[in-house]
Amino acid sequence: MELTPVLRSEWLKIRTLRSLPGALLALFAATTAFSALAGVSDASDPGFDPLFTSLSGVLPGQIAAISFGAMAVSSEFHQGALRLSLAAVPRRGRWFAAKAAVIAVPALLTGLVTALAALLVGRAGLGPAADTLSTGEQTRGVVGCGVYLMLMALFAAGVAALLRSGVATLSLLVPFILVVSFVIGDATGTVADFLPDKAGQLVLQETYDGTLGPWSGLAVTALWTAAALLAGAWSVRRRDA
Repeated sequence: MELTPVLRSEWLKIRTLRSLPGALLALFAATTAFSALAGVSDASDPGFDPLFTSLSGVLPGQIAAISFGAMAVSSEFHQGALRLSLAAVPRRGRWFAAKAAVIAVPALLTGLVTALAALLVGRAGLGPAADTLSTGEQTRGVVGCGVYLMLMALFAAGVAALLRSGVATLSLLVPFILVVSFVIGDATGTVADFLPDKAGQLVLQETYDGTLGPWSGLAVTALWTAAALLAGAWSVRRRDA
């Protein structure tokens, strides 16, 4: 079976399952709304970073990206949907690759648009405090943010395929990113730089210290994502539908 029909069928699922476009809309709305509040930041703070502050809405907004990836996969485990999918596409690896592709593309496109909107409203809120940002730094922030959100959606997709549950995936990842990651970061220092969220978020910062830089941090997130997708693919291939 050619890959194109598989991609088309998986894309149809993404479009027609209301919660999935809703998650992407929530990603845009939440990120831009929180970035619009950047104007209340104190630019005199020694740790003030105008790029990270302008894109700070990504921190809560990424939960919607994670939800998108998790729900796109976990929907296959409801009411025998996976059996129907595999009946149409017996090669499980091909099916999972198509599923990952149709998660990645809309997540990336939405992430890029969201990052640009967040940067614009964030800069507007900061006013002159954001004038120090160069075009290169802003471009890196927008592109890196879009890639980061795509990777987090795919990371959640891989975990959902492994756990076979959207609820379990969100119950694991959301507290980890919102709470545990910060606690570990405070307790372990530079070790936390290699966590999937902390590493990827370096690309959102104008200045950064530590072992990793913006793109190497994003590469670490990509490695976490690849590991999650490989684990998910193994689960799909080896376990009963």
